[in-house]
Amino acid sequence: MRKLLIAICVTLSFVVHSQNQNVSNGFVFDGEPYIAVNPQNSQHFVVSWLGFSAGNAIVIKSKVSFDAGQTWSTTYNHPHTVSSYSSADPSLIFDNNGNVNLAYVDFDNQTYTDGDIVHTRSTDGGLSWSAPVSAFNLHDDPNKFALDRPWIALDTSGGVYDGTIYITSMNAKVASTPPYNPYVVRSYDDGATWESFRYLDTLGWYAGSLIVQPMPTPCVSSNGTFYAIYPSYETSQSLFAQIICASSTDGANSLSHSLVLQGSGGVTDDDAKVGPILKVNPTDPNHLVYAGVLELNNDADIYIVESLDGGQNWSSPVRINDDPINNGVLQDMVWADFDKDGDLAVTWRDRRNGSGSGYSTSTEIWGAYRNQGSSSFSINFPISDQLVAHDTILEESGNDFMCVDFVDDTLNVVWGDVRTGRVNIFLNRTPISTLLGSTSMVNSEDLPKINIYPNPATYYITIESEHSGDFSIYSLQGALVKTGKLKSGDTRVDTRNLSSGEYIIQFIIGKVRYSNRLIIHPQD
Repeated sequence: MRKLLIAICVTLSFVVHSQNQNVSNGFVFDGEPYIAVNPQNSQHFVVSWLGFSAGNAIVIKSKVSFDAGQTWSTTYNHPHTVSSYSSADPSLIFDNNGNVNLAYVDFDNQTYTDGDIVHTRSTDGGLSWSAPVSAFNLHDDPNKFALDRPWIALDTSGGVYDGTIYITSMNAKVASTPPYNPYVVRSYDDGATWESFRYLDTLGWYAGSLIVQPMPTPCVSSNGTFYAIYPSYETSQSLFAQIICASSTDGANSLSHSLVLQGSGGVTDDDAKVGPILKVNPTDPNHLVYAGVLELNNDADIYIVESLDGGQNWSSPVRINDDPINNGVLQDMVWADFDKDGDLAVTWRDRRNGSGSGYSTSTEIWGAYRNQGSSSFSINFPISDQLVAHDTILEESGNDFMCVDFVDDTLNVVWGDVRTGRVNIFLNRTPISTLLGSTSMVNSEDLPKINIYPNPATYYITIESEHSGDFSIYSLQGALVKTGKLKSGDTRVDTRNLSSGEYIIQFIIGKVRYSNRLIIHPQD
């Protein structure tokens, strides 16, 4: 969805504003990756992301590995509830029996007149999925378009509300009217039916009318307490922007609220991906960590704040990245996770080795960890295996988050970068004991060698190919606009009937489909 981040210009940016494995191997664009590891089997991974599907616009895709990423299933394309819809924002979680829950947005991205946050479930570890069920419809809260950035959380405590699925969401920028709200919906029957939504904010703890997208981030503790943290800027409550924690011990039927942070620290670069994340220590249900991005030293850095009493009181922000303070380097795209022993890992997109300042410079993925019981973090260490040059596509929506699942002292990290010339999803597995990642290609099929020039084009393109086949050109909305035959050698294609803009060109050579981005410039 368009600009999935929360953005506040003058307030807290928490609020807002080795070798690596190509998991997705998409040919156009892949984004918003999420990884979940089976708590009963640390070799069992499910990864989900959004990607282009010819004739289906953007769909949610997923793959499964039962051997810790050495081999992968074929890609599963999750269906739209309406064929003309587009999807976004996948979020995954396992239950204690190895079943997988997935939430995502499926909506009309042309007119914004309808859509849903949907839930689907897999009982075979992610190989097949139930039909998507609406958890929240666009019209459930009229004029609010409350369908953006769903996060899923699950109660696995064994208590009264064990098995409850929670999905939080927020207003999208498009078509929403104030005041704005953070939302939660709940299911008590594995996602078959869903309770009516409720607001996470309330009198004295409103999100307000100034933050268009007050994104909540949820978790459930080992004693069954539900938590969600969201931003607020409501001057009747405070002259400062605030971060608020909502908690519930009765399945979110009633909520208590507390203050996490307030004040300045907003990130001034509008492109920075500064969405926060909330996690709870599995060994201590009162230990919460909230990770995000703050600009406290004239550049954007990674910070955490913590609570040791169930969200009632919170620490001051602690800076995690250890490059020099006030060096002008922007860090963003944070994630964090505890392993089962209470060790904490924080990961982010890092620019310390880039050639310039600000958002638009080369990036790597870095991390740090802290052992349970320790008061300090390790030195920072690189997770990705190369410095990747910036591409303007990273300034668009769909690139706002990475994800890490910290299991058995190993960081299982997924993110999107443009090293292949397009956004693909990469996986790195880094054991904390060695900090040396091990990876292998998930999809190792040999792709045909195809070259397109000029690209951008105006009147024609030439396609160089080692093999013959077929080609089709699609609009970004999935409409077929041109087809033709591809011959071995050079194929010249007239593009004068195409309007200026971006397209997807797909090649079919034997049983292999290959796609790439095509840009058409205006004609003189």
